Order: sequence, then C-alpha cells, then structure tokens
Amino acid sequence: MPTTPARTCEHCSSPLPMMARQHARYCDTRCRSKAFRAKKNTLPVELTTRDRWVRRSATKVPLTTGGMPASSTDPRTWSTHKEAAASTAGVGLGFVLSDVDDVVCIDLDHCLNPLTGRLAPWAVSVVRDAGATYVEVSPSGDGLHIWGRADVRQGRRIRRPDGTAVEIYGTGRYIAMTGRRHEGAPSMLTDISCLVDQLTA
Repeated sequence: MPTTPARTCEHCSSPLPMMARQHARYCDTRCRSKAFRAKKNTLPVELTTRDRWVRRSATKVPLTTGGMPASSTDPRTWSTHKEAAASTAGVGLGFVLSDVDDVVCIDLDHCLNPLTGRLAPWAVSVVRDAGATYVEVSPSGDGLHIWGRADVRQGRRIRRPDGTAVEIYGTGRYIAMTGRRHEGAPSMLTDISCLVDQLTA
C-alpha cells in the first residue's frame, strides 16, 4: 500500500508536525513570519544598500523622509532604504539614479493590462531581451520598470508608433518604486547594455 509523502514546511523544508492542520504550509509561526518577510523584501540588494532613497507624493514629487521637497541631484535630501521605508511621508518610495555607478532603469509606458496581467506584444520582446534582471510594476499598474546595469549618461525618451513610450535613465532622475515584482523576476540587477543599445539604435 503506497505511503503518503511527508508534508514539509515551505520555508525550511522540515517535516510538518504530525498534528498540523491539513492546509498548514509552515512548521511554526517563526517560519511563517520569515517566509512572509522574504516575500515582502523583493527589492534587489544592489538598490537597498545604496543611500539614494526618497519618499514620493501622490503626484510623484520626490520628498525627504521628513516630508520636505527632495532633489534627484542633491544627496543631502536622500536617505537609506531603511529610513525611507520607515517614513510615513508621501505615499511610497523612490530611488535616485546617479552617475556614481551604472544602475539604470528602463520605463515601459502603458504596456501592461492591469486586469489580466498581459503584456503588449512589443513589451513582451523587451522584457525577454532584458534577461534575468529585476522588473517591477510601476505605480500606475499599467507600466513596467526594468532595472539593470548599463552605461547611460543621457536619458532618452523613445516614442513608439502607437503613442506609448520607452524611457531610459541612468542619472539625475528618481524612479517611483513599488516592490511589485513582475511575474517572478529575480531580485538582482544584471547587465542590460545590449537591450539599451537595441532600444536606442
């Protein structure tokens, strides 16, 4: 007679207690809490370890953690990720792009159906060509931010025939962050130079 395979904790892979409820997923409350935190902390460490965080208003104006106007070119108005995340100023977080490194963001405008989660065909190929790098849904819910590494010293806005746009930034801008990973994108930044060259060719 076949035996039922042992049920294991989704976080630590230990066997679940024999008396665990049928729908139990974790072996104890500690594992449940750790799993929940892990799901929330989706931002790449390459971003969270840089002290270039701001808050943002509902109209996407950058703010300091104290609620005063911030600047994408004045480091004195930026904070650590921990400080920005703990602040209640504005409605969310933003990350400042600077010429001190090669962190860049590609903003795909109006490419995602917020009801179905389906991407416009043109955006499917862009996301595919980006490879395994961090991609998140923009605050509007219908766009994507592709994060990676490339040499971008001059921002570009590329207007598409259908009226949508692709924007590429590497310095002097801040990007509104949501932490809403797109379809399991990895929490890391990879080299997207080829994609930048392709889009700006």
